[in-house]
Amino acid sequence: MSEANQHLTKTRWIPVLACVVIQLCLGTAYIWSVFQSGIATKLFGGDNASAALTFSLLLGVLTLGSTIGGRMQDKSGPRPVVFWGGIVLGAGFILASFSTPAAPWMLWISYGVIGGFGMGMIYSTVIACCQKWYPDKRGLVTGIIVSALGFGGVVFTPVARMLIRSVGELATFGVLGVIFLVVCIGSSFFVRNPPEGFRPNGWEPKPSKHKILHQDFTPGEMLRTPQFYLVTGTLLLACMAGLMMIGFASPIAMAKGMTVEVAAVGVMVISIFNSFGRVFWGTVSDKLGRRNTLLLLLGVTAISILFVNLAEGIFIFALIAVIGFSYGGFLGVFPSLTADFWGAKNMGTNYGIVLLGFGIGAIASSYVAGIYKNAANITSIVDGVSKVTGTDLTKMQPAFLFASGAAVLGLVLMMLLKPPVRNAAAVTVKKSA
Repeated sequence: MSEANQHLTKTRWIPVLACVVIQLCLGTAYIWSVFQSGIATKLFGGDNASAALTFSLLLGVLTLGSTIGGRMQDKSGPRPVVFWGGIVLGAGFILASFSTPAAPWMLWISYGVIGGFGMGMIYSTVIACCQKWYPDKRGLVTGIIVSALGFGGVVFTPVARMLIRSVGELATFGVLGVIFLVVCIGSSFFVRNPPEGFRPNGWEPKPSKHKILHQDFTPGEMLRTPQFYLVTGTLLLACMAGLMMIGFASPIAMAKGMTVEVAAVGVMVISIFNSFGRVFWGTVSDKLGRRNTLLLLLGVTAISILFVNLAEGIFIFALIAVIGFSYGGFLGVFPSLTADFWGAKNMGTNYGIVLLGFGIGAIASSYVAGIYKNAANITSIVDGVSKVTGTDLTKMQPAFLFASGAAVLGLVLMMLLKPPVRNAAAVTVKKSA
């Protein structure tokens, strides 16, 4: 083994650490419920569905940004993608601070579309970069990177709460935008891919005990495999319960009789367990297998989301933890499954395309939850003005049933999944020609 390779093996933690710092910033996507009630009241006249659409747009456009950012980094490397992605992300949040009740749609465009696109450019890029540095521990390093995004919710929840109390929701977006600019641009200088064909010192690839072949598919080849549609469809269905809870953890806790400050703990709980679940289940999947791990998580999700209305007191936080833990597992395992099935070479682009399922699921789940949250609102006349004074969570049960059914359907799809064979894709291409 060359001296240069030994040096790269010893210092490969540096780009990973830079990616972790960047992912902490992206974790602000998971604190939307801190903003949900205030934004719904101040910008959208109390319409929760319209406010939640902001969060849905961010996650939906994130998938488009991931696809484009992944393709860019496959060609030019991760550094310029992270650099420009940070500028787009920061600009989107700064522009969001100028939204007004007269033009609430500006929040959709700035926070949702622009912010989501910049976030997506960075997201799949840093995952692909770190997987190339750690081919020997793909599940673990993927779990660490995506867990940093979940842990970002823990870091930024108290920061956001403090800023909201001081300057309000909109100005808080501006402050966060400046932070993103500084962190992402600065960290981008430490993000780079290893040399082509890099292998850590002393490591040789071994045949997978889970019968997955070492193979690299182009995006076009991946799209011609039936496994792509099963994986993407399962991701779409699997994340709905977690996304509902992420978007509405704080309002749900308040509906259980908790104060705004205590309800904010729910946001931190789901962020912590979302983060921990990504590392834990990513590591477990290295031993148990991606498919078996996902089957387990889908079963837990389908059951746990049904008990939201029954949980009282601190038990609601326990339930939020279980849902967040499972949701984190999905986003810790699906990137590794994508790399296993279609190879690490085009991982940035391929996983960006797979994330389209996540984006569709994000928009559907958040909007469905928003509609039923509107129906669950209890209004009263205060000083001659109709105001929302509470929430009847029983009227949100159809949304939770919807998410549970989605997880069950995802479980069925995952049971049908088998690894793709590259020769089969080549045969398909030949026939279509």
